[in-house]
Amino acid sequence: MTTDPQVIPIAPGRLPLIGHALPLMRDRLAFLQRLRAYGPIVRITVGPKEVTVVNAPDLIQEMLTVKADEFTKGLLFEKLKLFGKDALPVAEGKPHLTRRRLMQPAFHRQQVNGYIETMRDTVTPAITSWQHGDVLDLKTEMQLMTQNTVMSVLLSARPHPEPAHAILQSVDRVFTAALRRALLPVLLLERLPTRRNRQVTTASRILRTAVGAVVAEHRANPDAYDDIVSLLLAVQDETGKCLSDDEILSEVIGLLAAGSETTAVVLAWLFYELGRHPGLEERLHDEVDTVLAGGPITAERLPQLAFTRQLVSETLRLYSPAWLVTRQATTSVQLGQTRLPAGTDLVWSPYTLHRDPGLYPDPLRFDPDRWAPERPRPPKGAFIPFGAGKRQCMGDAFAWAEATLIAALVASRWRLRPEPGAVVRPVGEITVHPSALRMAVAARHTTTARKAA
Repeated sequence: MTTDPQVIPIAPGRLPLIGHALPLMRDRLAFLQRLRAYGPIVRITVGPKEVTVVNAPDLIQEMLTVKADEFTKGLLFEKLKLFGKDALPVAEGKPHLTRRRLMQPAFHRQQVNGYIETMRDTVTPAITSWQHGDVLDLKTEMQLMTQNTVMSVLLSARPHPEPAHAILQSVDRVFTAALRRALLPVLLLERLPTRRNRQVTTASRILRTAVGAVVAEHRANPDAYDDIVSLLLAVQDETGKCLSDDEILSEVIGLLAAGSETTAVVLAWLFYELGRHPGLEERLHDEVDTVLAGGPITAERLPQLAFTRQLVSETLRLYSPAWLVTRQATTSVQLGQTRLPAGTDLVWSPYTLHRDPGLYPDPLRFDPDRWAPERPRPPKGAFIPFGAGKRQCMGDAFAWAEATLIAALVASRWRLRPEPGAVVRPVGEITVHPSALRMAVAARHTTTARKAA
């Protein structure tokens, strides 16, 4: 397809007034995937709003790295300020740099190794509580597991089941509202006292109450804790001023939300694929039995789970949790051969990037051996599940370790099988999650199953 390098083509199918809203509403993921056929950059409209979609990996890389200072995080991240307006995941400029420098040490790879025992001890009770023949809502099960891990490791808190479910439901509700408001950015609708808006207010209150209790406990017993909350309570700016309670609450809620959802859906998809591919599941079981040899998962043993890590990598590729990432040009900027005016709204999709047949042969096939050491790596910029550049997710090492550990722990005890005849499809909400995923639990009855935890 040849076009004037200065003119961004408009995707076909635009209707008067509503633009491309109908195909976007019918199937968000399929619509974005189809857009890749129209070139490295293509325009769509949703109602009166025009959005530029960046498809080419080199242009995405340029936008996220060398030109990063010429873009803000854009509309979706603006709406995610429902979790807290200056929290690290949504902060811009100096606040982003300051908070990132503050919290980065807690997520260094060496520090993450120190979390492995706590991760293991947190998820083990949930995994060992399953019974042979149980049928699990696997997405919810994984969400609770990863949420409790984040709270235990970073906040030194382990909520009881009922408040844990309330926190999970509240995070889901705020995420859903943020995405809906990004796709239909009409401020008046956000301010009306509708049932949905009231639900978001209630969800935010539940989150702030739950996290507020954790912060209060840390304030009352400062010498008893050494975690992210302690770090936030102790920090001072250049004037000696501490963070306010509201700033601390926003930061902790942002971490909790961002740190739970992504890893949970990756694990749900991973076990869905293993349920469909018994041969891959058998290889996972063989590796777990060999590496753990009846002992616990430790920081030393985790790197030896090479095939387990390949499974996580392939799940991140095929079911990349992020299907929509936004940016906005702050100034007139050249991206590749195209000049973008200041104020241009852009999106890119890790989900569609990772399924591009030009980058991955047979892209819809679940093939963890793509990531075997002897296989060639994908081109630069073709695999970016955690972003790139200065805004790359700083929790990536935490997420890799958590996903590998949970996958191995579950595999040491159980086989999981989807319900016969169930149709499972990817749904683009705040992450790409299974439409419904109920899986039956079968005990493996091995020595490892009895001792690994």
